[in-house]
Amino acid sequence: MHKEIVIVLDCGATNIRAMAIDGQGNVVASAHQQNFTLNPPENPLWHIWPLERMMDSLQSCCQALMAKVPHHPVRALTVTAFGVDGGLVNHAGELLYPVISWKCPRTDAVMNNIQKYLPPAELKAITGVAPYSFNTLYKLIWLRENAPAMLDNAHAWLFMSSLITFQLTGEMTTERTMAGTSQLLDINQDVFSERLLKLVGIDRSLFPRKINAGDVIGALRPEMAQKLGLKAGIPVISTGHDTQFALYGSGVGVDQPVLSSGTWEILMVRSSGINSRLLQNHTHATCELDSAHGYFNPGCQYLASGVLEWIRQLYWPGVAAPEVYAQMLHEAGRIPPGCEGVTMRSDLMGDKQAGWQGVNLLTQRGHLYRSALEALAERLREHLTMLEQVAEFSAKELVLVGGGSRNALWNQIKADALQLPVKVLAKAETTVSGAAMFAWAGAGVYRSADEAREQVSFDYDTYLPRSPR
Repeated sequence: MHKEIVIVLDCGATNIRAMAIDGQGNVVASAHQQNFTLNPPENPLWHIWPLERMMDSLQSCCQALMAKVPHHPVRALTVTAFGVDGGLVNHAGELLYPVISWKCPRTDAVMNNIQKYLPPAELKAITGVAPYSFNTLYKLIWLRENAPAMLDNAHAWLFMSSLITFQLTGEMTTERTMAGTSQLLDINQDVFSERLLKLVGIDRSLFPRKINAGDVIGALRPEMAQKLGLKAGIPVISTGHDTQFALYGSGVGVDQPVLSSGTWEILMVRSSGINSRLLQNHTHATCELDSAHGYFNPGCQYLASGVLEWIRQLYWPGVAAPEVYAQMLHEAGRIPPGCEGVTMRSDLMGDKQAGWQGVNLLTQRGHLYRSALEALAERLREHLTMLEQVAEFSAKELVLVGGGSRNALWNQIKADALQLPVKVLAKAETTVSGAAMFAWAGAGVYRSADEAREQVSFDYDTYLPRSPR
């Protein structure tokens, strides 16, 4: 008897994947291909997502996946993807304009001049979302200002996951967690802000019916079933923004903060409420909608492993991975806490004073690397304090997921900086696991995503704080 599975089509910025997940959250099989943007001919600095090629990759991955699990019954199919991006489509669901990537710089000027539509403080008060130039709001304003005919003739705007699920089912939808990334919602009302849409010249009818994670979008169409190597009629269940489902898939409950540590560190918490005034006052604070209806995900993000990779390239050039990382950790581990007075300001993207202080003739590259680890841990402490205020909770521990969680020295430094236990989740695939939980519930196997999550074992390695120095 072969285990039943759900299939998660995971459209990430780096990789496109098809994943088979069993009822206990285990990855049964997977297949992946690289994903990348293209530079359109009208401007080589711009970035677009080639939707047709991405669909071909999803189909190839799913076929390869099913060749590995040909006898496992598939109960449901779901799609998760990166947020904010999407496209204008006509009545037939055909793209009217290429999908502008979050990597594209064309919207920088729109964000910097948003005051021509409304004050930035009012925008933050309405939406709760921090001003990032890749937000959906700025893409739609750019289209209004530069391609107005496309916007006027569009039938709908579909976020990335909905562009894919439309191909699968023929149904146009707006997935709730995707909408929560857009900077278009009234964060307190959980609806698109009529005032904001009117100010920027966007019609509310552009957004199809809003659905929640776990809702059935429709049945897999025969022509797409053949391309994917699946049976027609499989229910396609709604999931959406990868960050929200990684948070849910990490196993945490309400008021338990999670740090997704990678090139960027994203610190978020599942919360039943937010302090809107404090959220507005903290520049780096943002708030998205949780995968479960009625909850919020306040948080913040900052460049993290990207800083460490910069240091690696500067001071360990020519040393191949993975040996280079072991060497860096060995050298940094020999340096005592406090780095013998060497400190770093790590905001390389926004602080003109970023860099090292306390450097002398005895300073080694291990000092520089460890001081960066300590600086980033201190930044985490500051952001967690801010998050506790905004979400009105007191952290008892921090759950850590992502590539950065494999750095044992950094994990201990974080525990010491926070004076809290840091729990590193052994299960790596939190996004697809979280999405699968909602798929199992949507397929009727479990009564809820919470019940599906109860079937999953969460194993952690815990780093206990040492006494502050």
